[in-house]
Amino acid sequence: MIQTIRNAWRVPELKKKMLFTIMALLIFRLGAAIPVPYIDSDSLRAYMESQTGILGLMNAMSGSAFSMATVFALSIQPYINSSIIIQLLTVAIPALERLAREGGEEGRKKIASITRYTTVAIALLQGFGYYTLVRSYGLVNGGSLNSIWVGLVIVISFTAGSAFLMWLGEQITEFGIGNGISIILFAGIVSRFPQMVMDGFTGLQLWNNMRTGAVSEQTFTDLGMTAEQAAEQMKVYARQALAPWALVLIVIGMLALVVFIVYINNAERRIPVQYAKRVVGRKMYGGQSTHIPMKVSMAGVMPIIFAQSIASLPATICGFMGVTAESEGFGGGMMRLFDTTKPFYSVLYFLLIVGFSYFYSTMAFNPVEVANNLKKNGGFIPGLRPGKPTIDFLMRVLNKITMFGALYLSVIAIAPIITGNLVGYSSLAIGGTSVIIVVGVALETVKQMEAQMLMRHYKGFLE
Repeated sequence: MIQTIRNAWRVPELKKKMLFTIMALLIFRLGAAIPVPYIDSDSLRAYMESQTGILGLMNAMSGSAFSMATVFALSIQPYINSSIIIQLLTVAIPALERLAREGGEEGRKKIASITRYTTVAIALLQGFGYYTLVRSYGLVNGGSLNSIWVGLVIVISFTAGSAFLMWLGEQITEFGIGNGISIILFAGIVSRFPQMVMDGFTGLQLWNNMRTGAVSEQTFTDLGMTAEQAAEQMKVYARQALAPWALVLIVIGMLALVVFIVYINNAERRIPVQYAKRVVGRKMYGGQSTHIPMKVSMAGVMPIIFAQSIASLPATICGFMGVTAESEGFGGGMMRLFDTTKPFYSVLYFLLIVGFSYFYSTMAFNPVEVANNLKKNGGFIPGLRPGKPTIDFLMRVLNKITMFGALYLSVIAIAPIITGNLVGYSSLAIGGTSVIIVVGVALETVKQMEAQMLMRHYKGFLE
C-alpha cells in the first residue's frame, strides 16, 4: 500500500489528484472545528462523551464534530441516507428504474440531482432534530430557548454544512482520488484514533485506581453524594475502566480483524472462459482461455455503512427528541431496544448487512448481461451451453459468493459488539465498525490508484 502511494506520487497527474484530495480533507477538518452559534458546545461535549449508544456512534462517524456542534456536525449522514432511499425507490418505482437503466448519462445526472435535493431535505430534518436535542437539555445560549431566529440559524448552519460536504465529496470523486463520500467518512473516523488511544490509557488508569482502592464508593460519599448516588457513580466508573488483559485482547483482535478484512477483500472466484476460434478476413481470432473474476466482497464496505444508517434511524430520531435510555415511555423503550451494545441491534444489524450485500451484488454483477456478452463474443464456460444454462450457473455462483461475503461482513461487524460486552468495554462496538469502514475505504482507494497507474502505463505503451 505504501509502495503504491509512493509510485502514484511520482506520476504528475496522480500527484495533482492526491494534493487536491489532501486540500479537500483539510477544509473538511477545518469546518469540523468551526462551532455553530448559540450552542453551549462545552456542556454538549461533556454530555456526548458519556454516550456510547447511537449518539456516540454518530459522533465517531463525524470525527467528533457532532459532539462539538460544528457546522459539519451532521457529516455526510444525510447524503448516505438519501442514497439509500433513492436506490431503494429506484427498484420500487418503474419510472426511476427506467431512468437509471435506460437514461444513460442524462438519466444518471437526474438521479444524482434527485439525491442532492433529498439530501438537503434530510439535513433540514436532522438539523431540526439536533436543535431539539440541545434545546431539551438547555444547551442553547445567547437567546431565548424558543427564539425562532436562534432555531433558524442553528438548523440552516447544520444543513449548509451537510450540503457543502456533499458537494466536497463530489469534487473529490471527480478531481481527486477515490470515492469522495467514503474518503470524507474515512477522514472523520481516522481523526478520532488519537482520542481512542487516550481513552484506552484513561481506562487503564481508572482500572488501576479501582484495583488499588484509590477510588471507591466511599470516595464519592466523602464528596457529598448519597449512598445511592455513589453506587451509581461507581457503576459509571467501572464501565469506563479497562483492565490490561482487556486492552491486549482488544489490540490483538483489531489487528486480526484488519488482516482478515484484507485477505477476504482480495479473495475472488475465477470462472474459466474459453473463446472459440473465428476467422475475420485473413486473421484468426479467439481460441484463448481466460476467466471471469467474481470477488467475494463484491459490495465492498457499502452494506455496512448503509446498514448502520438504517439500524440507527429509530434511535437517532428519539435521541434528537431529547429521549435517553433512562426515559420512560415509548421513546425510552426505543432507545434501550436500539442500543448499539444490545442483542436486538446486533441481530438487526446482521440482517441488514446481508440484505444490502445481496442488493449491491446484484447491481454490480448481472448474470444475464455477462452471459449475453460471452455469447456475442464467441465465449463459453467449459461444460455449459451458452444462454440459459450459463445464466443459471452464474446465478448460482453469485448467490453462493454473495452469501459468504454477506456473512463475512456481518460477523466482523457484530464480533466487536459481542467482545465489547464480554470485556465490559462498550465503546468497542463503535471502534469495530470504524475499523471495518477505514480498512475497506483504504483498500478501495489504493485499488483505484493502481488502476489509474495501470491505465497510464498502457497509454504510454500504445503511444
